[in-house]
Amino acid sequence: MIRSRSLLRSAIVLFSACALILSGCGSSKDASGTSDTASQKSAIKQQSYFIFDTIVTVKIYDERADQKQFKDIENLLKEIDSRLNRTKDTSELAKIHAASGKQAVAVTPESYDLIAKSLDYAKRTEGRFDPTVGPIVDLWNIGHENAKVPDAKKLAETLKLVDYKDVTLNPDKHEIKLNREGMELDMGSIGKGYAADRIADYLRTNGFPSAIIDLGGNIFAVGPKPGGSDWTIGVQDPDESRGNQIGKMRVTDKTIVTSGVYERYFVENGKHYHHILDPANGYPVDNGLSSVTIVTNNSTDADALSTSLFALGVEKGLKFVEADPNIEAIFITTDHKVYVTSGIKKIFELTNDKYKIVN
Repeated sequence: MIRSRSLLRSAIVLFSACALILSGCGSSKDASGTSDTASQKSAIKQQSYFIFDTIVTVKIYDERADQKQFKDIENLLKEIDSRLNRTKDTSELAKIHAASGKQAVAVTPESYDLIAKSLDYAKRTEGRFDPTVGPIVDLWNIGHENAKVPDAKKLAETLKLVDYKDVTLNPDKHEIKLNREGMELDMGSIGKGYAADRIADYLRTNGFPSAIIDLGGNIFAVGPKPGGSDWTIGVQDPDESRGNQIGKMRVTDKTIVTSGVYERYFVENGKHYHHILDPANGYPVDNGLSSVTIVTNNSTDADALSTSLFALGVEKGLKFVEADPNIEAIFITTDHKVYVTSGIKKIFELTNDKYKIVN
């Protein structure tokens, strides 16, 4: 028996969603979980979109926001999707894949920089994060109705196509070459963070200093709340359905990104298979972790880091993060232990007595 599930959030912003159209959100709660005042309600504008296989919600705390801003954001998301969607024949990724083992493909500077960044994370994590996992992602097909455990022989053969070292970059011409035929890139572990950064940059440039951007678990709390106070963000309980948290934190102008075993998975013959695949063996990472949450300034980095640190595990992951003062992390294990980096202890409050901070 196979059962498949795909959840749209892994971090929770503590406000209730409004309709999937532009609205004043008069009945919403703000990110602290308390009701907005009458004046605040009229100043909150929200739009949701379905793209990147998830619901993207942008909530602007400014009465000047109108349909133009939300249309611009929609066009921005479509532009990113048109370049990085590996299932679209016309995308830049699809063109790179079609030329694998043959020739280099010139792409836009934006796509080139994102691919180069993903390969840099692969190098820094010694391949624990690897954007060339596309062929094995296709084999598992996790998050879709026909997800299944692939044939072991087929998986072993396909795994030969996964190696970030077999990608050649030409920065002068913004060219990408996959050196072996059949190789494919997958930007799924960095693309949503990149989109969040692009939206945040757009809002700041256009004079909107307070907003919440939610890309299915990738949260960007832009600026402070109106009035200058912090946003309150909840961290999902990996054992429960979305909306249940293990704790909360107060942040200003930070991105919070979580990767977990509950986001996309299926169950076959009673065994749980999640979507974070190990490039070393082709199977879902199995290291006792349930989720990893990253708190930092850049969502592109946070997206890549949440997957990277999940694959690295608690010990190596903590060491990796502690080396950078601009990054904080929360590791949750399957036995309900919580490991946090030193800096996050100042802003994170555990609220679920099922869990225990152990470091």
